[in-house]
Amino acid sequence: MTGLTAPEASDVLRSAVSFLFVPGDRPERFAKAAAAGADVVVIDLEDAVAEGRRDSARKAVAEYLAARGRACVRVNPVTSPHHHRDLEALTDLPGLLAVMLAKADTRSSAASVAGLTDVPVIPLIESAEGVAHAYELAATAGVVRLAFGHLDYALDIGAEPTGSAMLHARSTLVHASRLAGLPGPIDGVTTALDDEQALADDLRCAQEVGLAGKLLIHPRQVAGAHAAFRPSAESLDWARSVLAAVGEGEAVRVDGHMVDAPVLARAEAILHRAGRDGQ
Repeated sequence: MTGLTAPEASDVLRSAVSFLFVPGDRPERFAKAAAAGADVVVIDLEDAVAEGRRDSARKAVAEYLAARGRACVRVNPVTSPHHHRDLEALTDLPGLLAVMLAKADTRSSAASVAGLTDVPVIPLIESAEGVAHAYELAATAGVVRLAFGHLDYALDIGAEPTGSAMLHARSTLVHASRLAGLPGPIDGVTTALDDEQALADDLRCAQEVGLAGKLLIHPRQVAGAHAAFRPSAESLDWARSVLAAVGEGEAVRVDGHMVDAPVLARAEAILHRAGRDGQ
């Protein structure tokens, strides 16, 4: 698979809603992950790889991205001795779509990765410090999306990784992304692999806050993520009725509500998203 230009890679990452993790030391799963239908495959060189398998994982990832594959790669944090080795292994790979920086805390860490790799960067914010610097991270040159690692964040602040405890951090990432002109952030993983309702609940909470993507850890979660972020039939009907009413050129009420500029913009955004999804 040929490499993408920087604008093409940015477009893919900005519109993606599903980011599927696959361990970097399991090369036999790379192509399977790519065939699972996720918008972006994220090959993991951090938590999913045992200490003694780091070198073989880097080699496998480099071979895949040099020959036929395309993926984002999660690298170890800047505080890890593996960080620079990860980046060195990713040099000049045509299939490298982006780098996801684990435990991103500061603007300088994201800027360094962007400068060394020359591909888009997704800071994975997993600590109180990272949330405190979310606005700086979002505004860093080369950053294309923010992502939220809520499990590590909960551990850092001594809270349960539930929706209510995580609300402030999620809202902060949403606000920071909006001010920087980035798409909505990518939410953290749902660890319950066999619980469709748990995934649906997590996706609903993410959408309500303004997140616009989801980190996934199993191919069976892909369809649920796509369905959750796809406009519903009811939303499409409403959006079409708003645009049709506005087109008549008079003061408009739809379903008992006045249509002003924000309502019209929301309707247009829903139809734009539907067009992107092929609805």
